[in-house]
Amino acid sequence: MILYVRFTPEALPLGLIEDLTPVVQAFPPDAALIDVRGAQRYFGRSAPEIAALLRVRALAHHGLDCTIGVGPNPLLARMAAREARPGTTLVAADAVAFLADRPAGALYGVGPKLAGTLCSYGLDSIGRIAEAPPATLQRILGARAGRELQERARGIDRTQVVPNAAARSVAAERAFPRDELDRERHRRALLSLAGELGARMRDDGQVCRSLTLTVRYADRSTTTRTRTLREPTAHSAALTATAYAIHESLGLQRARVRGLGLRAEGLTPVEHSAHQLTFDPADEKARRIEAVADRARAKFGPRAILPGALAA
Repeated sequence: MILYVRFTPEALPLGLIEDLTPVVQAFPPDAALIDVRGAQRYFGRSAPEIAALLRVRALAHHGLDCTIGVGPNPLLARMAAREARPGTTLVAADAVAFLADRPAGALYGVGPKLAGTLCSYGLDSIGRIAEAPPATLQRILGARAGRELQERARGIDRTQVVPNAAARSVAAERAFPRDELDRERHRRALLSLAGELGARMRDDGQVCRSLTLTVRYADRSTTTRTRTLREPTAHSAALTATAYAIHESLGLQRARVRGLGLRAEGLTPVEHSAHQLTFDPADEKARRIEAVADRARAKFGPRAILPGALAA
């Protein structure tokens, strides 16, 4: 069985997990996939019992709460963790029973646009996607994508938990000292987060394909939204614009926000990506300035050059 663990707040005590099993794939800053099949045999406990033990140890040693999904593969464990209430464990032992009645958009890897396309063909639930003729899905999405989508809808996931795998995402979070209702303070936090992620990716020679924004509220509940970028990038201006767009789409109004997190996902080496050239001199100038600012920060420290909105 596989556990998908999300910690609250944004801390990942890997040592706490590795005492139970060495087969841990971290997703910094706050999540991990854990293969506990060996631990089940070693400790003579079921996967839910190991999850309960992990929660008790996290609370006792670090004062952390965690939400845990349990499933026979990473796909079901992730989905169970996403469906679980904060601070609880949800077990998805039977793939058919767990997935069948859930909407198409709840399937891991299906975004709003794809969910809308599937619904237009009457495939509005995961159960209907699983039962659809393979040729129908392949005609809608293409041969490979259609086949992979149907496998996921049937609870099939061939990926493995890979210890110490190369990071496929990078994330950062800003916590407010009090419940924050001011939209401009939210935007300044997003500007800071996008700048930090962009600098880290450029320093590592990577670009990302999508951004995920997580909003944490005063009651400890969260809202998470993901948006795919027009092209893989580590350009801070593009990341900031996307983060602002996701934030605006939430329509938070008077929400009491405790913290904001931004995750750059789908990391790939910059040499494996393509950049669409434009005739806009402003874009080229912004990228040259960004490169100069990176060199200055590398020499004089991270606060050597800051956007005006963050200077105070």
